[in-house]
Amino acid sequence: MAVRRTLAALAAVAATLLFTGVPASAHGAPTSPLSRAAACGPEGGRADTPACRAAIAAGAAVREWDNIRVAQIDGRDRERIPDGELCSGGLSAYRGLDLPRTDWPATTLTAGARHTFRYRTTIPHKGTFRFYATTASYAPTRRLTWADLEEKPFLTVTDPPIRDGAYQMPGRLPAGRTGRHIIYTIWQNSNTQDTYYSCSDVVFRSPSGGAAPAPRTTPAAAPRTVPKAATGDGDPAAGVPVAAVTDTDGVPRPVVVGAAAGVTVLLGAAVALRLRRAGGVPAGRPCGVRNHRAGRRRIW
Repeated sequence: MAVRRTLAALAAVAATLLFTGVPASAHGAPTSPLSRAAACGPEGGRADTPACRAAIAAGAAVREWDNIRVAQIDGRDRERIPDGELCSGGLSAYRGLDLPRTDWPATTLTAGARHTFRYRTTIPHKGTFRFYATTASYAPTRRLTWADLEEKPFLTVTDPPIRDGAYQMPGRLPAGRTGRHIIYTIWQNSNTQDTYYSCSDVVFRSPSGGAAPAPRTTPAAAPRTVPKAATGDGDPAAGVPVAAVTDTDGVPRPVVVGAAAGVTVLLGAAVALRLRRAGGVPAGRPCGVRNHRAGRRRIW
């Protein structure tokens, strides 16, 4: 009987906590641009990269990739999180994420372009996101310090909507940067005392740094737009053409186009020749050939 009374009491306490609105701990991490913790975690697909292997060996609890949180910071991030330990949030369990390396899995972005930031949430919560970019003098060969970050965030969002399991926050990337940088994300919860920290490695390219288009022999097709779930440059929610993809080793992997277009042109020419020989198309009247594009994209 005593055991039953104890179990009943515990059940009552649990029900009280559930229905009185006591919040659970929030969890999450950026997936676009991809954070170090998410990249090296079980679902990130980058655990076998040299940087992730080194981080895990040095100490990175990536099985809990969504749990880099510190309680009772109350906005005093620069006072409480030590220099050189920003990516781990000062937590020894994640110290491997602070390693200074030039081969962290990175996302290629165009400086100054629009981008929809995605922060995957495993337990939703209220709060404010602040996004900081490293300064032009940042060097990936040294540990990240507060002096490496701009004083003010380039994007601040409070209580953004959740779509497809992630907070989605459209904004504009900082301009005037090229090469490897870090986007540092701070998520300060408003209905818990927790603050989350994340480092996302990126490779910025200039707006004019894209490859020159190949000569066209047929009229250009309309720009390809990417569905909302895609990641990369541009604002997918607004249907802006995407020109970059997430890579795994810092080397940009542009969208593959043109293969299907070449096949289409050849097939169209063959059909046109046969029709002319059969008398179906008057001489001197070209057959219109549409230039289709084929591509590939990666979705987190």
